[in-house]
Amino acid sequence: MGTADGALGADDEDVEPLDEGAVKRMILTFEKRSYKNQELRIKFPDNPEKFMESELDLNDIIQEMHVIATIPDQYHLLVELNSVQSLLGLLGHENSDVCIAVVDLLQELTDIDTLHESEEGAQVLIDALVEGQVIALLVQNLERLDETVKEEADGVHNTLAIIENMTEFRPEICSEAAQQGLLQWLLKRLKAKLPFDANKLYCSEILAILLQNNDDTRELLGELDGIDVLLQQLSVFKRHDPSTAEEQEMMENLFDALCSCLMLSSNRDRFLKGEGLQLMNLMLREKKLSRCSALRVLDHAMIGPEGSDNCHKFVDILGLRTIFPLFMKSPKKMKKTGVSEKEHEEHVCSIMASLLRNLKGQQRTRLLNKFTENDSEKVDRLLELYFKYLDAVRVADKKIEGEKHDMVQRGEILDDDLEDEFYLRRLDAGLFLLQLLCYITAEICSSNLPQVRQRVMQILNMRGSSIKIIRHILKEYSENIGDGKSAEFRESEQKRILELIETL
Repeated sequence: MGTADGALGADDEDVEPLDEGAVKRMILTFEKRSYKNQELRIKFPDNPEKFMESELDLNDIIQEMHVIATIPDQYHLLVELNSVQSLLGLLGHENSDVCIAVVDLLQELTDIDTLHESEEGAQVLIDALVEGQVIALLVQNLERLDETVKEEADGVHNTLAIIENMTEFRPEICSEAAQQGLLQWLLKRLKAKLPFDANKLYCSEILAILLQNNDDTRELLGELDGIDVLLQQLSVFKRHDPSTAEEQEMMENLFDALCSCLMLSSNRDRFLKGEGLQLMNLMLREKKLSRCSALRVLDHAMIGPEGSDNCHKFVDILGLRTIFPLFMKSPKKMKKTGVSEKEHEEHVCSIMASLLRNLKGQQRTRLLNKFTENDSEKVDRLLELYFKYLDAVRVADKKIEGEKHDMVQRGEILDDDLEDEFYLRRLDAGLFLLQLLCYITAEICSSNLPQVRQRVMQILNMRGSSIKIIRHILKEYSENIGDGKSAEFRESEQKRILELIETL
């Protein structure tokens, strides 16, 4: 009927799935061959023909064990019979073919879909790998693989796949992995003078994963001069667009990693010293694909009180000349990067708000003067955006009110969680941008520039609107300032915004 051809025929009726006994026998054969190979290598270290055959036998049984990856509910046998330890031990084998065969097997065993098939088997296997310091051993093995050899380059790719599988299944592994030498190896590999390939792309992806929501890893990256490495790698895209979709993906991963790192104030300082602002400013001027992401990086670098030094430096390097044209007109050519007009406007307005929040002295004066130039055209644009997003939020609010009304009719309870969810939906619909626009408006109205204030009032009256709405939006904004920050930060920001509301 079917071909009893290993895994290929596994779906056919005449192929018995492996039972517990067969798996045990396979594991014991592996243990025996591994031990025999080790013994012969110790006995005849300088005489390969004496141990060569045992090595081929060992390699064969490792290949056969791939079938265990189809039955994750038997994974506990690998752990109980200690063969996870034996496999990890073979990662240091003198023959790199054996190491690569083990990496290949581990990659199949940890395949994320397989892990989700048997929660129990997966937990047991991952526990044993973590306990055996799998990441540290994989990194040591990475150090000795030569990527100019195809098999070894594949070994690198599969190693990164094991790490991706494990971190996806158990995100807390990210921290340990970074500390066990992986972060250092990734940075070294990104810097290597090798042509762009799938492994470099994969490294950028793993790097971005390790840095997500993880301050320890972000700090470690800063200490390893990682900010400089990221800036060097990105500087290629200042004047040249990525030449393939894969290279563009790598560029985005590196930008994600950089934004992640800038959440930490110690890294903002490293970014400043590494001339990150100058690079981003050039990218904005060059109008290449990197422009949208450069804007996002600037937003991350300048936001909040920790962004103050970067804000001042940005004005010193004539950044206002770059950012205002982007404020006046959203670029048309954003389709290629998948960035929406709203995202673009959000980053630009967030940068403006950060500048107004952080700048002092002559830098602040230079910023404010921009709003008086050319018959206050920047004020006109500010209010044009304000009305655009005010309308968007009103549409969303109407829909939400309708939904709430229906829920009350059905006798459902509107609890805090639901209210939070509705608030997030409103932010998403444009409320976040609207809050930024109101904040910018309040800041420029409360600075001693009578013509700016007059212009704002004049346009609001002309459109049948009033300053009351702006005050109301700012009040709601101050009440919802993120809990993520410290209590004193919240209090000082709220105080600041309430003072602005007073001056309005």
